Amino acid sequence: MGSRPQPPNLQQEEVRLLHAALVEQEEDEEDEEGSEKSSSDSTSRAEPVTMPTFDVPYFRYIDDEGTEGEEEWSSSRSLSSIEEDSSNDSVVSDRYMVVSGTPEKILEHLLNDLTLDEDRGMTQGKESDTLLDDFLLTYPVFMSTSDLCQALKEALERKQKLLHLVSQWMSLCKDFLREDEHVKLFMKTLYRCVLDDLYEHPALERDVGELQKLYQLHPRVKIHAFPLFQSKALFHQLSLKENGLQSRATQRETKDVLCHVYITMDSYLSMRVQSGVVAQELVQAVAERMDVSQQELVLVGVTYPGGRLLLQPQDRVFSNSLRSVGRLHACRKDLGEVLNPLTDNSELQQRTAHMLSLNTWDVAVALTDFDWAIFDEVHEQELVYFTFNRNAGSNHTTALEFLLQRCNDIQLWVMTEVLLCPTLCKRVQLIKKFIKIAAHCKAQRNLNCFFAIIMGLNTAAVSRLSQTWEKVPGKFKRLFSELETVTDPSLNHKAYRDSFKKMKAPKIPFLPLLLKDITFIHEGNKTFHDNLVNFEKLHMIADTVRLIRQCQKDHMEKSSSEVRAYIDYLHIIDNQQTLFELSQRLEPRS
Repeated sequence: MGSRPQPPNLQQEEVRLLHAALVEQEEDEEDEEGSEKSSSDSTSRAEPVTMPTFDVPYFRYIDDEGTEGEEEWSSSRSLSSIEEDSSNDSVVSDRYMVVSGTPEKILEHLLNDLTLDEDRGMTQGKESDTLLDDFLLTYPVFMSTSDLCQALKEALERKQKLLHLVSQWMSLCKDFLREDEHVKLFMKTLYRCVLDDLYEHPALERDVGELQKLYQLHPRVKIHAFPLFQSKALFHQLSLKENGLQSRATQRETKDVLCHVYITMDSYLSMRVQSGVVAQELVQAVAERMDVSQQELVLVGVTYPGGRLLLQPQDRVFSNSLRSVGRLHACRKDLGEVLNPLTDNSELQQRTAHMLSLNTWDVAVALTDFDWAIFDEVHEQELVYFTFNRNAGSNHTTALEFLLQRCNDIQLWVMTEVLLCPTLCKRVQLIKKFIKIAAHCKAQRNLNCFFAIIMGLNTAAVSRLSQTWEKVPGKFKRLFSELETVTDPSLNHKAYRDSFKKMKAPKIPFLPLLLKDITFIHEGNKTFHDNLVNFEKLHMIADTVRLIRQCQKDHMEKSSSEVRAYIDYLHIIDNQQTLFELSQRLEPRS
């Protein structure tokens, strides 16, 4: 039997109730959409839509007593505090997140946020410390050094706070500031003002001593609470002495640099030399490495477009900015090449035998020591100058450029050694050796050299040598496959990032990837919003470049002199067409 039908009036009542429920549900959804829309509208008014949504060091709202200065500063509540308030149903938090502002306002708040302490002189919170570090690392992006000096001069009435900020600035960026005339003038002005107040405020005596150390101001007499009338006379005795300038010049001349000297049109010697090297010393090094007479060689600087400069024996090769006079060529006196483009078979056999005689661990140690000599000179701010192309042509990115150049050199060196090896069995031994050297570099936490060797073995000219790779033992192939996984670029180089994060300092990161990260931050976010500095972007950049500081720890050199002598002078072919022709000659296409 079928179910009993309901009465008509009951059916109408159910339909009416169902319709009412649907209408109520639609109204609720419209209310929710309206509230979400109004919330998003208010959020978009409070902060730009394109701004990143993450916590950065924060300030209290800039004007606690009024609304003055709203045009110069834009801020919003921290997202984390909003989440805390919503979860705990607490009152609105006073925490704010720095979104954008004028450089002067950011600097003003940095000074305001410093608090006096009798013991230390200054104390800061963790957030303020990070913000100060962010500002000092990234200020070249939005203001020049002269503009910063001018802004600091306007805050001279707060001497003790200003001294602390300048101390941090000099400690962080002193290598970039030594030759800046605006900084010299500002430091002298600050020093004079502090000396003028020394009699009334003896507590500044320690700050004066710190200021002397920071910028190498050498007093002829010691400072002991001078009377006011003596302090001005004393200032004239305090200046940058010639011996101080000479000591800095000496430091520059003893600095190691990477030098390329071409011995053919498509191959060069990559050498580590001192920045004060003269032409005669370079010619002697090339002659010894190439086993030719020094008397037969001259050094020529090829300038662009195509000009030639014959360097005299005592001519300096590098300028004060550590730039060479041009592309350096070691030539015979008739301006012919030192070597034939393809040397004879006996020389190649001797070259391969020398490489195979070296211990792989010792080679990895020598490569790492070489890289550390350059990496120790890299400053975090170099990555900022490099990415934003600030002060092009200056020496602000020299060490970084040398390390990037070295990474490219090692990759080309691996290719050159393999492709200049004429016999199959020796090539197999070389590939096995380079795989072991790469593993040792990774064990020594030198990821820059590790990547270079793996990429050199993975280039088309080397990887196409199928007959050679077939002879490589299985355990070396498996080891190479494991090492390759670290260089896998998938998921934004997740394998490398996870592996590098687990390594303890000291360690050398893969610099091209670090620069790529900074470039993505730069290209994906505007530096200015309505003429205000986008400080969230700068915080992300500063947080990335601080990795350099975390990696740079004491590193003990321990390479043998024999291996180091070989690694310091690498013969490299940099012409990709020549390298591929060598590969084709070793294993022609079937």
